[in-house]
Order: sequence, then C-alpha cells, then structure tokens
Amino acid sequence: MNLYITHSLCRLHDNGLGHPEMPERIARIQDQLISTQLFDWFLHAESRAASDDELSLAHHPDLVKQIAEALPEKGVREIGEDISLSPGSLQAARHAAGAVLDAVDAVESGRAKRVFCNVRPPGHHAEYNEPKGFCLFNNVAIGAAYALQKYGYERIAIVDFDVHHGNGTESYIRREPRVWLGSSFESPLYPFSDPFSDVQNMVKMPLEKYSDSAVFQEAWLNQGLPALRAFDPQLIVVSAGFDGHFLDPMANLRLHEKDYLWITREIVRIADECADGKVISVLEGGYDLAALSMSAAEHIKELFGLNA
Repeated sequence: MNLYITHSLCRLHDNGLGHPEMPERIARIQDQLISTQLFDWFLHAESRAASDDELSLAHHPDLVKQIAEALPEKGVREIGEDISLSPGSLQAARHAAGAVLDAVDAVESGRAKRVFCNVRPPGHHAEYNEPKGFCLFNNVAIGAAYALQKYGYERIAIVDFDVHHGNGTESYIRREPRVWLGSSFESPLYPFSDPFSDVQNMVKMPLEKYSDSAVFQEAWLNQGLPALRAFDPQLIVVSAGFDGHFLDPMANLRLHEKDYLWITREIVRIADECADGKVISVLEGGYDLAALSMSAAEHIKELFGLNA
C-alpha cells in the first residue's frame, strides 16, 4: 500500500506577504490530487509532532529552544537571512519532521511501501545548529537518523533533485557515513555550495543555468543513479523539490513535470532492486503553484504506481 501524510498545522508557518514559500503550496498539491481523482487511491494520515529528542537526532539540542524563544506573539519576525517565524512556525515544523518519522514507522511496519509527505516548512537547507533557506529543521536528515537509531538500518540513501543543493543534508551525511546523498542542482545558485563531491557517500551533480531535461537526465543516468545502485540502500528518502521546473521563479533550469515522473521511475526501480521497494518522499521546494501541483502529482502518480 501507499501512504500520503500531511497535517493542517503545517499551514501555520507564515513567511510574510508575498513570500514564495507559502501555505498554499501544500493545499495546491492536495487539490491537484483531488481534481485528478487520485486522492482516493492511497491511504491518508495526519503526522505526529516530532519531539525535542527526535529533532535533536540531527540538530543541536539548543536549536529547538532558540526557535521557540524567537517566535513572535503575532505577525512575522525575520530572525536571519531567508528565515522568518510566525506564532505557529514551531508547530508546523514539528509536524513536518514528524511526518517523516511516521513514514519510517509505516515502511518498517509494513503498513506502506511508499510514502509521500506533503509538508512544510521544507528542510534540506537547515544545518545542525542553524535554520537556513526557508528551512527550520532538516526533515529528511531527522528521518534518516531516526531509521538508523530505531530500526538499525545500515545504508540509507537520500536523493535530492531540488534545484538548490541541500547544504544541511550534506552537513549531516558528512557526520553519518551510513547515509548516502545524491544531489542535482543549479550551480551557481543558493546556497552556493562547493559543486564537487569530496566524500565517498555523496555524489553532486551541478547543472549550469538553463540546463534542460536532457542535461538533467544525463547527469542522473551517468552519475547519480549508478552510484545510488552501487550503494545498495535499504531505504531511499527523497528530497522532492520541484523548483527546477521552467515556470519556477526561483531558479533557471528548464525542466518539465515529466522529468519528475522520469526520475521517480528510476528511483522506484532501484528501490525495488535494493530496498524492498521502500521509498519515502518529502516535499522541499517548488514555488510556482501551477508547476508545483502538476509536477508533484506526476511524482506521486509514479511513486504510487498509479500511471498504469
């Protein structure tokens, strides 16, 4: 079975008027699934709130306290570059991370093989002791750390096709050799990370400005997917960012929704070979609402085997 996890409290995080990372993002994905009559074809669940201890699996214990103390009583408070908080931000972020923990429990228990977490705020830029780039906590890193600790996984792969490199996830896998990261991203672009891989458990695929579908697919076919297969993961976690779409205002790649179908198909194929089919996908970027909803729907259809 397939499982879709979200929570209404994820919409409480407010970055301010006109900000691209808006609550409507998760609503539009869900609306697209409903309007295309896909929503009834999988299980649904509301996520739990991650505890302080669970968030600290991938973050400094003081980070939760720092964010809690910085929450405004009303309105929006900017606490750093590209980081704003509203009164409900911590609740939203706890449920975003909690969705990934619930997803790990679901695939481990056999309740689901594949899970999509439609949550926000996103996570892959969040560092060990610092929120960054619209991200408060690193949802995929917390999920991977939880799977390692609770269920004794030995090899977990994180696949990140967001247009921005997941610097926070890179920081995590540098501390945790049991987790592999494959990341394609536009370069140069925020967070302006080193475009080259220098550790065995990471493959970076920098893509030049205006790279199209052919360049994206070639990078994954020649570099990312062979390395993913060679790592032989027991679980694949996806940082599913859809901001490489040609309509997205935050970057300059020229991808289409069918590219997200393609990369999902390749990930699922490797998961079936290596990981007993287990894939957990977690929403990251995607800021044009139409492109986001169409791309996410193609991803979910392929992830859940609904394209046949």
